[in-house]
Amino acid sequence: MTTLTALILAGSRSGAADPVAAAAGVSHKALAPIGGVPMVVRVVETLRAVPRIGRVAVVIERSEALLELPALARLAAEGYLSVIPAEPSPSRSVLKMLEQTDGPLLVTTADNALMTPAMVDYFLSHLPAEADAVAALARAETIEAVYPGVRRTYLRFRDGAYSGCNLFAFTTPAARRSVAFWRRVEDNRKRPLTMMRQVGWLTALRYAAGWLSLSQALRSLARRADAHLAIVDMPFAEAAIDVDKEADIVIAEAVLRRAG
Repeated sequence: MTTLTALILAGSRSGAADPVAAAAGVSHKALAPIGGVPMVVRVVETLRAVPRIGRVAVVIERSEALLELPALARLAAEGYLSVIPAEPSPSRSVLKMLEQTDGPLLVTTADNALMTPAMVDYFLSHLPAEADAVAALARAETIEAVYPGVRRTYLRFRDGAYSGCNLFAFTTPAARRSVAFWRRVEDNRKRPLTMMRQVGWLTALRYAAGWLSLSQALRSLARRADAHLAIVDMPFAEAAIDVDKEADIVIAEAVLRRAG
C-alpha cells in the first residue's frame, strides 16, 4: 500500500483579522477550539487514523503556536508530525512541499474540523488513476439533504452545483504544473480581469452565464495547467462544511454533538 504525506494548511492570510480566530481569542483560526479541541488537532488526529497517511506536515507562520499543544508536541517528538514555515500564499506552501516530497501528497486545511477518516479513505479510494491533481467536491443536493438552508459557497455549473471540501491530492510529478497554475491565478485574485484571462475568457464567460459543465471546466483548466485534473464526488454532507466564520462554529459543534 502506497503511503502519502499529508499537508495541513494552518497559516493566516495577511490583512484583516480572521473572524473565527477573533471570536476564539487565538492567534490563528487553526487553534480555535471546536467541541473543546483545537481544530488543527482534530484534523491531525483524523489523518493519523488513516493507514495510508505516513506522515503529516503542518504549515503555519510560528511553529511554537502548534508545538505548545501537548498532542502535537508528542507527535512531533515521535517524528510523525513536522511543522514548516508558511510561504506567502497557500499555493506556494503546497508547491514547496511538492518539491521536497517523494510520492503523492494529500492537502487539506486546519479548519476542516468535521473531516473523518471515512471521508479521507473514500477520497483516496476514488482517485482517478490517470489524474495528476484531484479535488474533492460535494453536490449541493448532498449537502442540503442533510442541512437544508445551510449557507455554503457553490460552484454552479450547467449540470449541477458543487461545494469544495478542502481536500486535494497531487499524485504525479506533473501535479506541480497544476499548482504553479494555481499560484498564478492566486497571485491575481485582486485583479479579476487578469485572473479571467488566465483561466480563459470563454471559460469564464460561459461559467458566468451558467453554460459551462463541470467536465468542460476541468478540460479547460487542464489545458491551461498542462496537467490532468479530476474531482471526486463526495457523498458526505459534512465534507463541505469547514469552519470559516462564526456561524460555522455553531454548525460544527452541533454536528459533533450528534455524532457523539
